Amino acid sequence: MKIVILDGYTENPGDLSWSGFEALGSLTVYDRTPLDKITERIGDAEIVITNKTPISAQTLKACQNIRYIGILATGYNVVDVQEARMRGIPVTNIPTYGTDAVGQFAIGLLLEICHHIGHHDQAVHEGRWMNCPDFCFWDSPLIELAGKTIGIIGLGRIGQATARIAVALGMRVIAFDSNETEAGKKLAEYVSLDNLLAHSDVIALHCPLFPSTEGIICRENIEKMKDGVIIINNSRGPLVVEQDLADALNSGKVYAAGLDVVSSEPIKADNPLLKAKNCIITPHISWAPKESRQRLMDIAVSNLKAFLNGNSENVVN
Repeated sequence: MKIVILDGYTENPGDLSWSGFEALGSLTVYDRTPLDKITERIGDAEIVITNKTPISAQTLKACQNIRYIGILATGYNVVDVQEARMRGIPVTNIPTYGTDAVGQFAIGLLLEICHHIGHHDQAVHEGRWMNCPDFCFWDSPLIELAGKTIGIIGLGRIGQATARIAVALGMRVIAFDSNETEAGKKLAEYVSLDNLLAHSDVIALHCPLFPSTEGIICRENIEKMKDGVIIINNSRGPLVVEQDLADALNSGKVYAAGLDVVSSEPIKADNPLLKAKNCIITPHISWAPKESRQRLMDIAVSNLKAFLNGNSENVVN
């Protein structure tokens, strides 16, 4: 059984082990695979594991030995799943592995906005505290979250993880989601989207990217928000119309944004958010603690074992 991993570096830059896959066949791991090398590197492999390297219909036609495709992520748009289904090739994903990490990161972005911890740490190391006539100083507004309202768009597993931390901080939680659950009702009050936009001090995005949610943070919806709202997005970049958010940040309508995702990744030099006021951008790392990546690895191996045993799990096609 030949197994090829096309782009393993992001999942495992060296601090995890591929031994689970090695136990199942003859394994070849590439850190990254350029587009013009995909077919060559798959070759006659029967098992293909990918993260963001695309598997097109053309590749599937060229690589006739493929029996299984495993994705080292939740999203599976990098694979032509319909073509794979027509060819009897199951495609599996990792539906949940970083729930707590992503919720933690969302609140981390929010706390950085509220306290400017990195900025004040740098100021101390630059000598500004030791040269201050007072026992303390701050040069950016500090915000207390207790008593404020956070509106969560998408109250699934990750939205609920964020909600639990927000409740612990003393925040009121409201949520908009087309699928209202009993678990969600224990953490938040479900409201309409317009209600959420109008009453939230903080808006956190935790919804999937669908045609109905693409661009949900746009000029029209921003106008419905409170002046000085804070926006957090570590879900999907295209949920935000980036020029509209940049304009709102620069005008002060939106006080600050904390983003771990953008519309095109890696970020492009002309992204308007790079020059927007009060905008924190991190490089898509919410999911990446070692614990989360180990969980992802374990599920990916389990998916392949299930397939080899004739009982496929987490099949998306």
